[in-house]
Amino acid sequence: MDKKRKLIQLYCALLYNAHVRGFIEGEIYTGNVKAVCVPGLNCYSCPGAAGACPLGSLQNALASSGKRAGWYVLGILTLMGVILGRTVCGWLCPFGLIQELFYKLPTPKVGKSRFTKALSYLKYVILVVFAVIIPLWYGLTQNIPVPGFCKYICPAGTLEGAVGLLSNARNADKFSMLGLIFTRKFIILVLVLLFCTFFYRCFCRFICPLGAILGLFNRYNIIGVKVDTERCNGCGACVRTCRMDVTRVGDHECINCAKCMGVCPQSAISFKAGKVTMMAPEAGCRDDKPDSADKRKRYGRVGKWVALALLCFALLWYNVLDPSVRATAGGDVVPDDGSAASYEVGSVLTDFSVVCLDGSTFHLADARGKVVFINLWATYCGPCVKELPEFCDLSEDHDDDVVVIAIHSGETVTDVGEFVQSQGWTIPFAIDSADGELFGILGGSSMLPQTIVLDRDGRVIYNQTGSVDRDKLERLYEEAAGASASESTD
Repeated sequence: MDKKRKLIQLYCALLYNAHVRGFIEGEIYTGNVKAVCVPGLNCYSCPGAAGACPLGSLQNALASSGKRAGWYVLGILTLMGVILGRTVCGWLCPFGLIQELFYKLPTPKVGKSRFTKALSYLKYVILVVFAVIIPLWYGLTQNIPVPGFCKYICPAGTLEGAVGLLSNARNADKFSMLGLIFTRKFIILVLVLLFCTFFYRCFCRFICPLGAILGLFNRYNIIGVKVDTERCNGCGACVRTCRMDVTRVGDHECINCAKCMGVCPQSAISFKAGKVTMMAPEAGCRDDKPDSADKRKRYGRVGKWVALALLCFALLWYNVLDPSVRATAGGDVVPDDGSAASYEVGSVLTDFSVVCLDGSTFHLADARGKVVFINLWATYCGPCVKELPEFCDLSEDHDDDVVVIAIHSGETVTDVGEFVQSQGWTIPFAIDSADGELFGILGGSSMLPQTIVLDRDGRVIYNQTGSVDRDKLERLYEEAAGASASESTD
């Protein structure tokens, strides 16, 4: 049973991270399918992530609740809860697998007790404070998306997202973006993994807000462990042997791992999907028919082939077939006249035109003779939203000598025009195409924000990811103006 569960966990980890080329290129997948939430804690920013994390999506929806209701995310979470409950935690979550692997390390083990039972309620506090209150407060009072749990705690995000991206040599320059928040989160990650060697699934039991949400549905979930009350004699063997802090099979702490099925002396526990028995104890179920065991084996073989076909299709789609995976920033872009141009510092940036949200057209060639600031951003990026007023102030203070344009990622999860209007920003805004054409020309990264600065001759003097403040913008302006003067003198 446990071997089968481990294989399914491994399968889900690969299926959820089917964008294998992301690990090679050091970029995350940003296709349209990315908006679909996967059942489990799998970071959106992982290079291989093929879908979104439901917990991160919930926080972003709450942060945007002042402008729109997040019915989609609430509906997805409710659907996951009703169908699976914490079966997601026991069978489908990649971070659950990581915890179990660390628990196998040869260290002294701490069993469950009244203390761990009380500590298991901590995840509900974390859910309310970091996954609900913080995103709501920042969203409603400051109109800034701040996913509190993802930003300040989530060890899965640190491991899969930050470490996953920074471990690629192509992202070596991104280390300059790291600060105190990353240091704290990295310490949290190390501590969680350390404690996982002593406490069985300590993150799931004590911290995970997604597990807290799904646990609320455990009483009603369709797929999971079920107890035959007519066979059960109340011996309690299931609860005693369970490593989670359960008081009964199927309560809010139960992850439906089905280990209890093998220790029940009455064969009263089975794994069901509604009335259909998916896995039965060795003695079978009370309602089994003579051919039930054979049917389960036959359907199991069919299920394996279907799962394999799905995985093959996912790998093919996310790495070859999906138009959004085409390399758009892998090298220099050569303009029509054949002259050398690229987004690298010291090169002349390729000319481009884009229609702005106000209906005007921005043509880079028209800005020649002025210092140009190009900001790459997204509404779902908190640091992006926080720094954009600095670009507006820069544009107003140097109106005759500076051109500023902000280009939103082609991946839009809200009405960008409405968002910009609500902020009262005064610079031109545009949205990249779905295939990332502008991000390709500009050397845009999946890590935002990003700033590109051109001197008056259109030459790139700065192109980096990471936040900027007003002082840095002024220094970049002076550097670009000085570089242009030096070129003219030569």
